[in-house]
This record gives sequence, structure tokens and C-alpha cells, in this order.
Amino acid sequence: MPAPPVPSPPSELLTARVRDPYPYFAWLRRHAPAHVDRRNGRPAVWQVSRYRDVRALLTDGRLSKDPGRVPGYVPGPTGLNRHLVHADPPDHTRLRALVNAAFVPRRIARLEPFLTETAHRLLDRVEHHAHVDVIADFAGPLTFRMICAILGVPTDLDTPATRDTLMATIAPTPGLVPARVEEHLHTLLDILIARKRSGDEPGAVDLLGALVRAGDETGAMSEEELRSTAYLLLLVGHDTTMNLIGNGMLALLGHPGQAARLTAPDAGPNLVATAVEELLRYDSPVRDATFRCAAEPITLHGQRIEEGDIVSLLIGSANRDDTRFPDADLLDLGRTPNDHLAFGYGPHFCIGAALARLEGTVALPLLLHRLGPVRLAKPADELAWRPARVMRGLAALPVVRT
Repeated sequence: MPAPPVPSPPSELLTARVRDPYPYFAWLRRHAPAHVDRRNGRPAVWQVSRYRDVRALLTDGRLSKDPGRVPGYVPGPTGLNRHLVHADPPDHTRLRALVNAAFVPRRIARLEPFLTETAHRLLDRVEHHAHVDVIADFAGPLTFRMICAILGVPTDLDTPATRDTLMATIAPTPGLVPARVEEHLHTLLDILIARKRSGDEPGAVDLLGALVRAGDETGAMSEEELRSTAYLLLLVGHDTTMNLIGNGMLALLGHPGQAARLTAPDAGPNLVATAVEELLRYDSPVRDATFRCAAEPITLHGQRIEEGDIVSLLIGSANRDDTRFPDADLLDLGRTPNDHLAFGYGPHFCIGAALARLEGTVALPLLLHRLGPVRLAKPADELAWRPARVMRGLAALPVVRT
């Protein structure tokens, strides 16, 4: 029996989904939990929107992370796609093991004094400013400084220009030509890796130096894998947590009663921890799970997903599914339990989750305390969101002191 026809989403929801995807997600969950987008000359893309389905498919061996299974599809910059996010076992297992030690929670916890000091210094710069951009003045430089510290990026490469180059690889940037962006990115990575290899920093203990040695001394990582991994960690170690801080601050500004809970004298570490988990769920910094395609046919809700079709697991939609989270569209900083999927689930669970959680628990309460009473400098529906393929993050978050 043929599958029943699937309705098309209303055009107004499609138009608004970069700014506010949640009405679109709600429509998908209700009317088309396995929705396919077919366009001439492109692979079919299936959007999976319900929590139960997304969580199950995140661990389903019938889905592959290898973009080479989709002819002509290149998910990232040329020559920088051989990393753990785009690998199946055994390559994924090998590559993840090489970077895992740097991100274990006990090691990340040691970074808290440096993180707190860096956050205070950034806020010192804008202490007397009436207008502050939470992204440009705080969230962007803070999160990039942290991942640079972990990787061992020299301070002369920890610059706004380097951050701009990275961000331009995942979303169109006015004035930057994609081919020139890729060229500049490859040059930056070449310089960074060459410095590690030359021994200009004797005795330095950092992740990138360890990866260079692993490749050179044991062959555990190829040169393309090394470059790709350096790019991946710089990008997601910065972008994901920048989005958490930006999206979280926007949510708090829209819910002053909830924000007041974080600034109350009796707000303890347990409330801060649950607040960060709820902000991760409420407006997830990762909107869609990273690339997956069907390695064999899969039937879902009466629809047949063919081998080679791309499967987009909508993290942001799953985290607003009322069947899993009561009153899912409400922000409740004390929500427990909160088994959201903002960091994924299963073998590809985000390796930087502990870092993101630490940055969120330090940065968000500190922002509220140091900035004092603030309001958005423009209406929320006029804020610009970056049109990235996977991430959900603001281009800017301008606030004014009140």
C-alpha cells in the first residue's frame, strides 16, 4: 500500500524559520514527523522532528556519518571534512579517542579560574558602556579564548579576524568570498600546525600539539585528519557555546521572572546547573544534528527513506516535544528531569559538553550580575540570526542599560 500523501508546511512558517523555527517544528511534529524535501539535482533530505524518533536515530547503525556516501555532497570546507563528526567506526572511535582526554569533565573543571578571570576582564571593558553587544563584546571572544587555550593557539592568532574566518565557513558573510575564506582558513591552519611541529613552544602541553605528535610519531592521524580536526575543534568549541550564551541571555531577557531566580541571593549552584540545562533545551545552540545519511532503506511513519538520502535530526524540535517535556514552550529554570538532546546522544554525543556547561554556568549568572538591569536595544523579532546549516545563533545581541 502506498504511503499516504504528506501535507506541505505553510509558507509563512518556512519564511520565518531562521528567526523562529519553533512554530515550523511544531507543525512538523503534528503533521509530518518524517518530512522529505526533494529538489532537482540535490539529494533528498528527510526532517525528523519528534523526540522519540530523533533520540532513537541518533544511535541507529543504519545511519552513516560518512558524507562520501552522498555523491557530490561536501558538508564543509574543501579538504577539512575528515574528522570525527564525519566518520563512522572504526575511524570515529580512533579519532575520538585522540581528543577525548582533553575534554573529560575533571580536566575541564580546572579551567574555571581562567574562564572566570577572562569573563571578568571582558566585562570590565564594557563596564561603563550604555550599549553592549553580548555576542561581539563577550560571548564571542570568551568562547574563542577558551577553545584556543585548550588547543594551544598562540595569542597572535586568537583574533577577531580568525574568528570571522571560521564563522564564514558555516554561514554567508557579507564582503567575504567563500573561496578566499577557505584559502585564508587553510593558511591559518598551516601556520598553526607548523608552529607545533617546529617546536617553537617547547614544553607546551596542549591538545593540538599532542595531536601533531600522535600523527608524526605513531601515524595515528593523517595530515588531512589533523587539519580537519583542528578546524572542527576551533569551530564547534567556539560557536556552540557562543550560541548557548547568546540564546540563553535572550531567553532570560524575555523571561525576567526566570532571570530573577538566577540573581536572587539564595540562587545556588544547583539552580544554576538546572538553569543551563533548561536554556540548552529551550533554544538549543545546535538546531539540527550534524550530517547523517541512510546506509540502507529505513521506514519511518509510513515513509521510505532510501539508501543515500540525507536524514536531518531536528534537535531543536525534539527539545520542544510536549510528549517528552510538559509545557515544552515554557522556560522553567528549575525543570527536572531534563533529558534534552542539545548535545546529541549515543556515540556522537558532543565531546565538548563539559566545556559548554562550564562556560554557561560561569558566563550567564556573571552577565546578569555585572551588566545589571538591561533590555534589548531593538525588538526581539528584529534581531538577526545567522543562517547556518546546523547551528542556531544570533549575529548580534545588542542590549542597553536601564
